[in-house]
Amino acid sequence: MTDQQHPDQNRNQDLIDQEHPTPAAFAPPEPAPTRERVVLDRMGGRRGFVYSTIPIVVFVTANLFLPLATTLSIAVAVGGALTVIRIIRGERWTSAAAGLVGVAVAATIVALTGSAKNYFLLGIWAYFAGFVIAVVSVLIRRPVSGIIWNFLHAGEYRWQSERSVMRAHILATLAAAAVLGSRFAIQQWLYLADSTSGLGIARIAMGTPLSALVAVAGFWAFRYSSKQLIKRPDHAPEVRGEGAA
Repeated sequence: MTDQQHPDQNRNQDLIDQEHPTPAAFAPPEPAPTRERVVLDRMGGRRGFVYSTIPIVVFVTANLFLPLATTLSIAVAVGGALTVIRIIRGERWTSAAAGLVGVAVAATIVALTGSAKNYFLLGIWAYFAGFVIAVVSVLIRRPVSGIIWNFLHAGEYRWQSERSVMRAHILATLAAAAVLGSRFAIQQWLYLADSTSGLGIARIAMGTPLSALVAVAGFWAFRYSSKQLIKRPDHAPEVRGEGAA
């Protein structure tokens, strides 16, 4: 068979492929990621929760055997190494560097005060601030969960006028408030008791598992809102601008 026959063979094969497509041709396209999923990925995704606990484990363990200065150096080095790994894995540098910033700030507070328990001080009061914000947002009928959902959808839907949607976001925000309040109460008690190891254990035990519960509640409220407001024809986007009826 000569080389001049190869183009004809290729054309014949193309015709066969068109008449008898492979199973891959029938595969449905991958669904586009939701806005909620995009936000979670920008925050570091599921791995971000795990990465946040590693410096704490290293700090508490090293503090049992090493001088405080050495412990701080190791914790910051681990935070830097995790940041590099996350960037190499393709994560956004802002979410990857956020963990290193938190470790650096906590280490600075410890270095200035000379007390290992102050490594957890910033997080404790951040929990308190988040708790207050969540509770106040529910009291004024502006639950944080609903505000975030509304922001992700460019403020196009009247989510506050739908009672069931409002209840969903109130429940999701109260779940976050309960987690933040319990973290603050328990870790503040351990802080006053000068239990650095206890603070580390509490931070880890009350970290990823409870964050996952809050995430589940938030995603449930987001999905419910989308189902009630976006997929129903009687809930059209809110019309803005001059001349709107």
